[in-house]
Amino acid sequence: MSSDLQASPRPGYQPILFWLGLAALIWITFLLYAGGFTTSIRAGMAFLDWPLSNGSINPEGWLENKDMMAEHSHRLFGAAMGLISIALCVATLLAKARPQARKLSVAIVILVIVQGLLGGLRVKLDALNLEIDHNLYAQTFAVMHATLAQIFLCSLVSFAVLTSRSWIERNAHFQQAPPRAIIIAGIVTCATIVLQLVIGAVVRHSYAGLAIPTFPLTPHGTIIPPAFNFQVAIHFAHRVGGVVVTIAALIYAISIWRNAIARAAMGRSAAILLLLLCAQIYLGALIIWTFRNPHVATIHMLNGAILLSVCWMMTFRSMKFRLDAPPQTRETATANDEPNAISA
Repeated sequence: MSSDLQASPRPGYQPILFWLGLAALIWITFLLYAGGFTTSIRAGMAFLDWPLSNGSINPEGWLENKDMMAEHSHRLFGAAMGLISIALCVATLLAKARPQARKLSVAIVILVIVQGLLGGLRVKLDALNLEIDHNLYAQTFAVMHATLAQIFLCSLVSFAVLTSRSWIERNAHFQQAPPRAIIIAGIVTCATIVLQLVIGAVVRHSYAGLAIPTFPLTPHGTIIPPAFNFQVAIHFAHRVGGVVVTIAALIYAISIWRNAIARAAMGRSAAILLLLLCAQIYLGALIIWTFRNPHVATIHMLNGAILLSVCWMMTFRSMKFRLDAPPQTRETATANDEPNAISA
């Protein structure tokens, strides 16, 4: 029997899975804003218990108290995100989707469970509950919670791309594999953005947003602060990280525009990436100029997450032939990397 007859047909485009993935992406936008706003107004300990809030899923007076409303809304959005993730996984398994999508849907459920546990540990190990004179444990889990949120976001982006018509039917992606150098540039840019978001989470949770209260120069008129403590150092590291992300994103965008294959597939996405980057820089400056307005700080965090998701979407799409093609096609794509790298 021939290998063609032995091979089972691959599932085609299944709209329900794509739209569920897109719904999850929309929902996580609200969840990220709710979590970011809770941190911005320092309301993370509005309730000392977890997973319930004051022993209830509908605590008394939570709609009248700003801190309680922010924290409990975040918890409710998170619970709904968990249910959506489970529904996504069940639908993917029942639909007998492609193996990549099935494995990813299971990973999404695992990630959302771990994310919830990290949020709970942030509360349970807070100094108010442990009655200790420092809050290192809670801040550590808060930063881990914020970081995993970005990884979870990228997993949802990957699922939406994997289940999209353009990925499955190959009508809106690369006609051939792009140069490996462009894929590497995308991975490096994503890594720098993730690192910058981690540093930003440390800044937020250590209350260092105004450690250097002027921008772009310090109050002394210098770029580098004349004296450092932890808050100044982490704030300055975040500013330096912004420069590094800018350089990486520019190199990535230029490498895309200089290559005909990548430009046709991702030219517009590269322009959107740079527009988001410009907005991020402005929002970062606006935090200083508005003396850390909580809405500005939250939008800055959310825009950073969107910046990462767009960069990862581009990078993931560029790996299509290596992830989705049969082994022999991947070998051909790898062999063609060098000619592609020098094409205009």
